[in-house]
Amino acid sequence: MQTNLADFMRNTPDGEEADAILRKCVHCGFCTATCPTYQLLGDELDGPRGRIYLIKQMVEGAPVTRSTQLHLDRCLTCRSCESTCPSGVQYGKLIEIGRKLTEEKVPRPFGQRLMRRMLASFVPNSTLFTPAMRLGQHFRPLLPKKLRDKVPQRQRQLEWPTATHPRKMLMLAGCVQPSMMPNVNIATARVLDALGVQTVIAPEAGCCGAIRLHLGYNDEALDDVRQNIDAWWPHVEQGAEAIVMNASGCGATVKEYAHLLRNDPAYAEKAKRIVELTRDISEILPDFEEALTPLTRRRAIHTVAYHPPCTLQHGQQIRGKVEHLLNALGIDVRLPADSHLCCGSAGTYSLTQPALSYALRNQKLEKLKAQEPQIIVSANVGCIAHLQSGTSTPVVHWVELVEHMLAS
Repeated sequence: MQTNLADFMRNTPDGEEADAILRKCVHCGFCTATCPTYQLLGDELDGPRGRIYLIKQMVEGAPVTRSTQLHLDRCLTCRSCESTCPSGVQYGKLIEIGRKLTEEKVPRPFGQRLMRRMLASFVPNSTLFTPAMRLGQHFRPLLPKKLRDKVPQRQRQLEWPTATHPRKMLMLAGCVQPSMMPNVNIATARVLDALGVQTVIAPEAGCCGAIRLHLGYNDEALDDVRQNIDAWWPHVEQGAEAIVMNASGCGATVKEYAHLLRNDPAYAEKAKRIVELTRDISEILPDFEEALTPLTRRRAIHTVAYHPPCTLQHGQQIRGKVEHLLNALGIDVRLPADSHLCCGSAGTYSLTQPALSYALRNQKLEKLKAQEPQIIVSANVGCIAHLQSGTSTPVVHWVELVEHMLAS
């Protein structure tokens, strides 16, 4: 695709990146076949090829309209199109540039501005989010269904392991996971503890930056990124082996830190080192398969349906590892039809685009339940909460299942 950047984009980091990405696109349209919103809406502008064309127009100086903003808003940023694209178009990076431009050029209605500002200020702030979640869980039976769907039942917490080990790995606790699903972090620590690895959480680390980044608050998102690097750096210098991610949405974002801070001389090199150390728990545990297998027993769970989050299979390009490990532990893992498609959670998407989000959730649950599983497992807090709101079948993180299988 040939481009002719407008003056305001020429010789800028975003302009150069957009130009390089756009020139890779050959209009083949393979991406439309795996785009969830195109499948639902059938509108070319609600698929990757159409959105790429809209962004091309923007960077070439065409007027940016509310319609343009709407089509970009409807994108889940699931990046399924990246897995499909034969030309290697980095659509995820391109749409963030497009969204940044629309935020600058198209004023949003007051209601949207208020909602997005509240989400960006409230959700990543655990000081506010945690007590609100606790209150919501206490009064959950009395909440309206739409609000109740966003408040998972309170978990009975496992005990955090207390043993110390020479081998240490950092873990990002996250901003919402400790209050919504604390056992995901605890289960991760307990499994690593059984394998002789101590899990360390830097309390100063907070939100990975994804929520503010995808809502268009780029400067605030970069502040989140720098805060995490500062929190982790002393542990990195002390020899932490890895930075463990058990929320694939966070992992996909942290693995972009080097790109996000590429123009920051104070943090660029540190960000590269953070990316080198960052590994999803599904990348770590297979290395321990021989040690883990004799430590577990199947118990009563033998058949699960697995929903691989988009941020794992498309964002991080990690496929097959969860299934392989669970199979090695004696679990029958069943992938649903169209397992490459998004469940509709997508961070705050279920709040900003509820109709599309719930349509995708219902489609996903239908295909998951067709596998006749005892439980559904996934790898991201948002997907788990979103899916659980639509079914009575338990939905858990797969590492919780592994922890449950540890022989006591």
